[in-house]
Amino acid sequence: MVTIAVTAEGPDEPRFAVSPETVKKLAALGAKVRVQSGAGLRSRFSDEALAAAGAEIASSAAAALAGADILLKVRRPAADELGQLKQGALAAAILDPYDRAGIEPLAATGVNLFSMEFMPRISRAQSMDVLSSQANLAGYKAVVDAASLFGQALPMMMTAAGTVPAAKVFVMGVGVAGLQAIATARRLGGVVTATDVRPATKEQVQSLGAKFVAVEDEEFKQAQTAAGYAKPMSAEYQAKQAELVANHLKTQDIVITTALIPGRPAPRLITSAMVANMKPGAVIIDLAAERGGNCEATVPGQTVEVGGVKIVGAVNLAASVPVNASSLYAKNLYAFLELFFDKKDKTFNINWDDEIVKGTLVARDGKIVHPSLAPQSA
Repeated sequence: MVTIAVTAEGPDEPRFAVSPETVKKLAALGAKVRVQSGAGLRSRFSDEALAAAGAEIASSAAAALAGADILLKVRRPAADELGQLKQGALAAAILDPYDRAGIEPLAATGVNLFSMEFMPRISRAQSMDVLSSQANLAGYKAVVDAASLFGQALPMMMTAAGTVPAAKVFVMGVGVAGLQAIATARRLGGVVTATDVRPATKEQVQSLGAKFVAVEDEEFKQAQTAAGYAKPMSAEYQAKQAELVANHLKTQDIVITTALIPGRPAPRLITSAMVANMKPGAVIIDLAAERGGNCEATVPGQTVEVGGVKIVGAVNLAASVPVNASSLYAKNLYAFLELFFDKKDKTFNINWDDEIVKGTLVARDGKIVHPSLAPQSA
């Protein structure tokens, strides 16, 4: 029987890698799930609930890890955790794989490492897409937090005493987080505009009842990779787009920035000069803060005020709704592990040629093997 270990995350990470629902499903596949006592409490998954679903509750992290075949985590595990697993074991987590200095010691343990951020954007992997499940919640929470900080109402209100104008909300970057931010802001009654360099997003923005704002030239029409990500744009295009955005920002009340390019620092979308021209009382929520921020004035993990404009360096925003975030993340992991189980005889076997396995495998047999990391290898 395959043993799956799940241990507590660090103090800054309230999310958890399994839920009572996925414990039950993993047990049905033929796995034994061993959970460190108390590790799920910050996501409101008690030991009792996990045990009732079929988990074995271990008294310590070491007891949960000892000889396990699989380690499931939210954040990157420590090398000493991996060292307690069975030889040839696998670990799946949000590994932050482009941090090569952090990954190399983990690879050296010989554990097969799977980075959930590298999940291929293909139809059969949609249920495993961690970035989408967590970004969806981050986009929602960004608008809720912004509304709280704004200090004014979002919807237009017509009263006997006068009319309250609707707040203007601008979403920069229309991926999963951006689309959810648009939808949430619209539900709250804001007048919503959005921008992105990918032409395919225009129709998505308009379908949610928002207005699309972008320089739509020939370069714009080619600004998307085959995988659906934004391409880096030329300096000429960036200058034209920056001018358009600068003028638009002057009238906005709430701005949500979500633009990220995998493996690169976050693109700079809002300069300090643009912030200086915004209305006092405006709020910027920067969802790219962990990668340096889309706004020049962003300080990761802090809220700063510049000329009356509040700028929130949002870090790990999905984790601020840990019950939902953990439930979705646990389902992502379950869908991924389900690939490896034969449901008839309940055996565990990895097909190393599967495109999902190839796409997410970062390290195997002590070596970093992922193609996107290969150019940096010695």
